[in-house]
Amino acid sequence: MNVRTTSVAPALRALLDGVVDYAGLFPPATLSMQDAVAEFAQQRRSRDAWMLGRFVLPVARLEEFASAAAVLKEDDEPWPLSALVSADPVGDVETLRAFNAAHRGRLVVQSAELGAATVDAIAWALSQLDRALECFVEIPLDPDPRPLVETLRRHDARAKARTGGVAAEAFPSADVLARFIGLCAELHVPFKATAGLHHPLRGEHRLTYEGDSAFGTMFGFLNVFCAAVLAQTGADRATLVAVLEERDPAAFSFDHDILRWRDHPLDAGQVAATRHELARSFGSCSFREPVDDLHRLGLL
Repeated sequence: MNVRTTSVAPALRALLDGVVDYAGLFPPATLSMQDAVAEFAQQRRSRDAWMLGRFVLPVARLEEFASAAAVLKEDDEPWPLSALVSADPVGDVETLRAFNAAHRGRLVVQSAELGAATVDAIAWALSQLDRALECFVEIPLDPDPRPLVETLRRHDARAKARTGGVAAEAFPSADVLARFIGLCAELHVPFKATAGLHHPLRGEHRLTYEGDSAFGTMFGFLNVFCAAVLAQTGADRATLVAVLEERDPAAFSFDHDILRWRDHPLDAGQVAATRHELARSFGSCSFREPVDDLHRLGLL
């Protein structure tokens, strides 16, 4: 990549390295394929490219993506993709294999994402997928998802949590999300988050980009990923709820290799281990919105 470098505290870099899976095709952005691919290409050349992860798209649009990328791809590294497969992924598996073979060295599907709400549905879907891929299964967070997360552990798969959406009812409570994060830490099941994490800190924001959009209380991605680090170190649910609900930017600090939330110091090594072993990424239909907010907070 042709990327400009920028100075970032090691603890912050450990927390946010490659953390944003770009989902510009999805609401509320809902960009065309050409516009989403152009944005992804531009951000891979930006000074904040170190925060950019995979491009998220449905399996059915892989070739459309390849056509749009053909005229824009300039760097030598393969572009990483995450493909959304159907609940019956049998036909999608061969599509993914053929795509990776045809575009080897240019584009690569690294992960597959799907939804399943029962133990049996999870087990069957995972049995159909190519396990060379990193597989994320979006599960309901309420009621208690322990049986579902235990099934993911048995199949060496990852969890996916919906942390918001374009309607207020799409957002789980802090207690429900804390339970999920703590459960994933306890059972050693990595997870990613999707939707509603456009801003670093918890607060009220418009639910869509429409001027007359309703407001809703959103989680912040700093809150969620700091909660994951604390969960990995054994924090109880009450502590996780407190960090998920934290709104004061002064409560978070990144002093070289120490991440601190209030009186909880965490070193960059712990943070990096959590990102590798537990909290993998979050999907966002905007890359600039979360990054620009970090700049406004003076963290970048």
